[in-house]
Amino acid sequence: MKIWVDADACPVVIREILFRAAERTGVELTLVANQAMHTPPSRFIRSLQVSQGFDVADNEIVKRLGAGDLVITSDIPLAAEVIEKGGQALSPRGELHTPENIRERLNLRDFMDTMRASGIDTGGPSAFRPGDRNEFASQLDRLLARNTRPGGKL
Repeated sequence: MKIWVDADACPVVIREILFRAAERTGVELTLVANQAMHTPPSRFIRSLQVSQGFDVADNEIVKRLGAGDLVITSDIPLAAEVIEKGGQALSPRGELHTPENIRERLNLRDFMDTMRASGIDTGGPSAFRPGDRNEFASQLDRLLARNTRPGGKL
């Protein structure tokens, strides 16, 4: 198992949780972004800068993703591609995207896009809260425990 981060929009506090988790578990962590990302010195943590452009980072993650890898993203279409390719997707708010719930989330996202395109103000996502950080850390710990124990994918 490797962890890939759609890092351009990933909150700093979530990156810090991921850095600690990579060091603690020895799981390879890669931040993918179209800008330079600061990472702590570690043999488990690296960053990959891609060129500017729509979905360039997303496409690079999908290209490099292996079955069972974990992707951290708030991008629902990217999460759907990850799941289709056999990966796992977790949002920075701790929402686990699964084969059972991704279609509904894609439909809701498309519906909201249609509403915004017609001029309706949908308000956007709520502010990132400490509870979101805690939920993310809990979900990440569960995923890492499941995938690093004997018989896991790591």
